Amino acid sequence: MCRLLETIMVADGVIRHPGFHRRRMQQSRLECYGIGTDIDLDQFIHVPSEASRGVWRCRILYGKEIESVEFVKYIPRVVQSLKIVVDDHLDYHLKFADRSALNQLFGKRGDCDDVIIAQKGKLTDTSIANLVFWDGSKWFTPDTPLLPGTQRAWLLESGQIVESEITLSNYRSFQKAGMINTFNDLENMQVIPIDRIIPPNQE
Repeated sequence: MCRLLETIMVADGVIRHPGFHRRRMQQSRLECYGIGTDIDLDQFIHVPSEASRGVWRCRILYGKEIESVEFVKYIPRVVQSLKIVVDDHLDYHLKFADRSALNQLFGKRGDCDDVIIAQKGKLTDTSIANLVFWDGSKWFTPDTPLLPGTQRAWLLESGQIVESEITLSNYRSFQKAGMINTFNDLENMQVIPIDRIIPPNQE
């Protein structure tokens, strides 16, 4: 069974980028189940009083229908270093509820805080975020993400980042990398110097 997960940022009681999340959920249900009808998130998401202040994680588990909605206080993970790991066969092009393969790769981070997953010589994502790279004038994002995220989609559509081929051989030409996801945009994302990104097979 294709069980899917959607994680949405709720800040001070306001759902962020609902249209992008709705679009991804609709596309995922269409691919997995052949169901092309829209999901009315307003029908299922009822922000509790405790989530009216601060940043919360709205976690939606769904398949053909929405199975559960829960709210968890968002606690950011501190990431100051990344280890590149190679897995040419991992498929996470939809936000599957089963993250066991990602967790297994995360376990290979060594002394680093997270991993960057490389496939066929190209950089994709970390275990929890899409990536952007700064060349001194603009931000670029790999054109080969494992999972095209909603924040990434919004930044691309608003012209704030540009897709580019970022590989094991050229990523060191950038000055720094940033981690973007539904909770982190260009203003509040964690930034990692390029020399804190450890190549594969190097400790």
